[in-house]
Amino acid sequence: MIPLDKKKEYVREIFSAVSHKYDLLNSLLSLLFDRCWRWRTVRLLRDFPSGPVLDLCAGTMPLSLELTRQAKERTVLAVDFCEGMLRAGLRNLPIDQRAARIFPVCGDGEYIPAPSNTFWGCTVGFGVRNLADTRQGLAEMHRVLRPGGRLLILELSRPANPLVKPIYNCYLHYMLPRIASLCAGHRQAYEYLASSIASFYEPTELLAMMRETGFANVQRRQLSLGIVSIYIGNK
Repeated sequence: MIPLDKKKEYVREIFSAVSHKYDLLNSLLSLLFDRCWRWRTVRLLRDFPSGPVLDLCAGTMPLSLELTRQAKERTVLAVDFCEGMLRAGLRNLPIDQRAARIFPVCGDGEYIPAPSNTFWGCTVGFGVRNLADTRQGLAEMHRVLRPGGRLLILELSRPANPLVKPIYNCYLHYMLPRIASLCAGHRQAYEYLASSIASFYEPTELLAMMRETGFANVQRRQLSLGIVSIYIGNK
């Protein structure tokens, strides 16, 4: 794995390199399940249909689009520290009312460029693994949420099912990098993806860290046989 003091720059470089095909590859490699996962995540903010929401580690902003699609009065601050990803997302934003409610900002998830107690919701789609200091990032998410606001972390995870686990590991470590190399010409980015999933916190550890940084009613919901998880916490 990458040393923590070099992780930010390394992650920024590899995501800039694949930004032009990132959405296509995500859909292809997830067999289009990524759309369902985002829908399920945003649905958990249905109690907050208006007001500002932070989409942290927003990338090319597919989760931002889903946030504005499900609530016609919701505004989204889309923050990502890779400018190339945000620019790729801007080029593909639909020309409709949703784009006018998404505000992309290049910023660091460990030092969120927003005042305290600002957002009713905070979403992180497949990005919390990329934070160099996860605890610091969670503390910042808690800071910028309003009291009563909700954090939703959509993240890839390691399935525990003994039948699913070996098939998933084979796909993740061998097939996925090869497919990505053929489609995007950048195998290293998806080798990083596999290694970051393998080395990330166990669900119980991440849930405990959320509690330690101030979140209440913390829970995990598994999707697609445990390949993906939604972590939920309230301020």
